Amino acid sequence: MRDFGRSNDPRVQAQLDRLAALSLPQGRLGLETIRALMERLGNPHRKLPPVFHVAGTNGKGSTSAFLRAMLEAEGYKVHVTTSPHLVRYNERIRLAGELISDEALADVLKEVLDAGEDLGPSFFEVTIAAAFLAFSRVPADACVVEVGMGGRFDATNVLEPEALAACGIAALGLDHERFLLAPEEGVPKEPMARIAFEKAGIAKRGVPLVTLHHTYHPEAQAAVAAVAANAGAPLHPVAALPASPLGLPGRHQALNAGLAAAMLRAQSRLGISEAAIIAGATTARWPARMQRLATGPLVGSREVWLDGGHNPQAGAMLGAHFAGQRLHLVIGMIEGKDPASLTAPLAPALASITAVPVPGHEWHPASAFGSEARSAPDVPGALAVIPEDGLPILIAGSLYLAGEVLRLNDELPD
Repeated sequence: MRDFGRSNDPRVQAQLDRLAALSLPQGRLGLETIRALMERLGNPHRKLPPVFHVAGTNGKGSTSAFLRAMLEAEGYKVHVTTSPHLVRYNERIRLAGELISDEALADVLKEVLDAGEDLGPSFFEVTIAAAFLAFSRVPADACVVEVGMGGRFDATNVLEPEALAACGIAALGLDHERFLLAPEEGVPKEPMARIAFEKAGIAKRGVPLVTLHHTYHPEAQAAVAAVAANAGAPLHPVAALPASPLGLPGRHQALNAGLAAAMLRAQSRLGISEAAIIAGATTARWPARMQRLATGPLVGSREVWLDGGHNPQAGAMLGAHFAGQRLHLVIGMIEGKDPASLTAPLAPALASITAVPVPGHEWHPASAFGSEARSAPDVPGALAVIPEDGLPILIAGSLYLAGEVLRLNDELPD
């Protein structure tokens, strides 16, 4: 499966093979395993520079990219952990601005896997433990940590108040329902309130919790406010959005840049200037999120856009971005995702739909995208049958597909 990635370094690949053998015990919830693993590793999560912790359904990766760019514009060295990776597992761990080297990655993964062999940790728990262990050993000024899924029981939530500069919650929507809406006593029953409750679970006593409050459903607003009050976390709704041009395309990115800026303004651990905030907003980069592909072996010189979004919120964003235009859609979507979440908002813009497989996964056939959709064996095959009529092409539906596209076009994330 592409989730675990491949490496040309045999030492890294040996550890990725061990990672691929891990599975999350059915129905296990809680932070006990990651805490036990941290203890065996010397509690590296207590030895980190100030951490910015970001949750959300959509936009948490972009918010993390803005945070990193703004902090680096101030001259700070920044550790970052995000997920998933697109092409190489190394993308999940950035040390003081640089992707972790193969040598360091092989060593830290082996150390974590050896330490936790009898604990039965999940893929993501090992990944976060490895990231925090690496972060604790390399000097830096700040950390940006993206939640994997949810927040309350996410492995990153092992972080304690003393480590945190600020927490943030990006856009909210329904996703990962099987896990995040699992029946449980004492939690909100209304779906959006429950999602908000899970994401707000990263709130910590005395740590600013910054939210896109005005964009949430009323039930979600109430749930976030209740969790923050219970945790003793001061709540900071984002009030102003940046007026500067943004490094990431799409009108929705103003919300993510605004969240990042508000998180920096709300905290007191690191000094940050407005000039650095503006500079970071304009220079941030985040691959496979409304990315215009460069001229390369896959796309040639055609106008091709890439987005890994796969849920209704991503569909709404794409529909708004391409409103009033015509385009060709190349789509690959994993089974279990709703094809209409992307095709319905884009329908007025679509000149054609070509469905392709998602490497390493079960995927929706062309028939799932409507009677006019055709199929192709892969992305190169899809591009070959799309007429060169000057219309832009959008490749969308899966981050796993996006990673394959970047690899084929020689645009490895760095």
